[in-house]
Amino acid sequence: MTATPSESGPAGGMDLLTALLDTADRRGDAAALTGPDGRTLGYRQFGRAVLSTAGRLREAGMAPGERVLFSVRPGPEGVVLALGVIAAGGTVVFADPGVGAELFAARRALAAPAWAAAESLLYAAARYGRPLARRRGLLLPDYRRLGLRHIHAGRRLPGVPAGALSARRLAAGPAPAVRPEPAPDQEALVVFTSGTTRAPKAVVHTRGSLGAGLAGCGHALRIGDGDVLHTDQMMMGIPALVAGAHWTMPPYGFAPATDPARFTRGLAGATHAFCVPADLPAVLGAVERGETELPASLRHLALGGAPVLPGLLRRAARVLPRVRFLAVYGMTEMVPVAVATGRQKLAHTGPGDLLGTPLPGVRLRTAPDGELLVSGPNLCRGYLGEPPMDEHATGDLARLENGRLVLLGRKKDMLIRGRTNIYPGLYEPAITSLPGVAEAVIVGVPDAYGDERVVLAVVPDRPRAVPDSLAAAVRAQLPAMIDTAALPDEVVVLDRIPVAGRSRKPDRAALRARLRTANTQTAQTAQAAR
Repeated sequence: MTATPSESGPAGGMDLLTALLDTADRRGDAAALTGPDGRTLGYRQFGRAVLSTAGRLREAGMAPGERVLFSVRPGPEGVVLALGVIAAGGTVVFADPGVGAELFAARRALAAPAWAAAESLLYAAARYGRPLARRRGLLLPDYRRLGLRHIHAGRRLPGVPAGALSARRLAAGPAPAVRPEPAPDQEALVVFTSGTTRAPKAVVHTRGSLGAGLAGCGHALRIGDGDVLHTDQMMMGIPALVAGAHWTMPPYGFAPATDPARFTRGLAGATHAFCVPADLPAVLGAVERGETELPASLRHLALGGAPVLPGLLRRAARVLPRVRFLAVYGMTEMVPVAVATGRQKLAHTGPGDLLGTPLPGVRLRTAPDGELLVSGPNLCRGYLGEPPMDEHATGDLARLENGRLVLLGRKKDMLIRGRTNIYPGLYEPAITSLPGVAEAVIVGVPDAYGDERVVLAVVPDRPRAVPDSLAAAVRAQLPAMIDTAALPDEVVVLDRIPVAGRSRKPDRAALRARLRTANTQTAQTAQAAR
């Protein structure tokens, strides 16, 4: 399978900063960014703050190519600082201080930063709160001892190193008379994705790959002047700024599933919002119970970071008929790759999960084993410390069907039964289209004899469903919809599927462990009864 890039849509090679500053000039005093505290920056003010930050960082000695360990939460101050670093010729290296001392040290060694940017609270906690943090199992890195130049966000607190620059003061100076020249090849962003303390792995994006990808994301989200996007995700919010929309942010650390009513209140006036699929059921449940409602202004709800399956979309369409759902497919190495509407996904009747139409400029092909390989102007430069990449092997099995991408599963999730390879992703979307099923995950569960049973775990779309009845109904319909060789040995009904990570994808390892424990307890109970 090979896909030829389209000639329409956002142009490849777009420079992120050039696009943002052009939009700031065009939008003038229109609202650009509202933070968790309600403070709003206009576009003109936003552009000046970015350029002021860049100019003052250069005056303070930041040299082109220097990297900045960045531990500032999304907010107007953090967004301006990150873009100011890039405009100064530096690179933002997202650093999670909670990953553990050894992994943090390994990531720092790989990135080789010259600067650190962190919130004042983090500096203070690292110096004065380490005993408490250690008792709670969290050892924060002491940024003061890293031997770097420092920038602090927020008001100065005890623990901030002497000589640290203030992000607020950097942004408050006069903007340089000359804007940065376009530099699409400049390294701009480093994002750690996986790896161990011995081999951390980080994606490197340039101003060009970010510009092409984020402009493409805004194009895919149907967002433009006058629209309002509500999210705390920088890789969704910056596309809104490029497109001329107003980006509003929820409170720090807030997840929709924890307080759906508060989430929907925060959407007041929003035309667009972003949500990970695992958070949506709690919101839908609150709306169904009459505890809250979405504002009439909301037109589009983007879902991404994990599979968006038909069972969830069917329920969402029933509960929120006025909202158009957009499922975004991409990865850190290339955002986005394809977008599908909820209606398109529900109309797909073949095997696999419809991911939608590849974005303009995206090139696709499959390896002999069916693995999807992607390339295009929004592809990252490569992994830090490794040669540049021409294309990215996604780990997904897929095919192109009438110009649209269909996901068939993950290579690593494949199960082997006899001579048959079973790809769960090929069947799970179809199973969630069955009445009463909201989620479906197929895993292999080792038994007491060293063999592996194929188990289908389903979650009902209504909380009061009878588990035995739903399991029997699903089991009866499976032979007509999936290959005989892939039929599960067992169908179980669970209240929820375990999830992991910030994107809250299904955690298959945790599900296997839960099912294996349940099987062991059942066997022990049966043996005791005998």
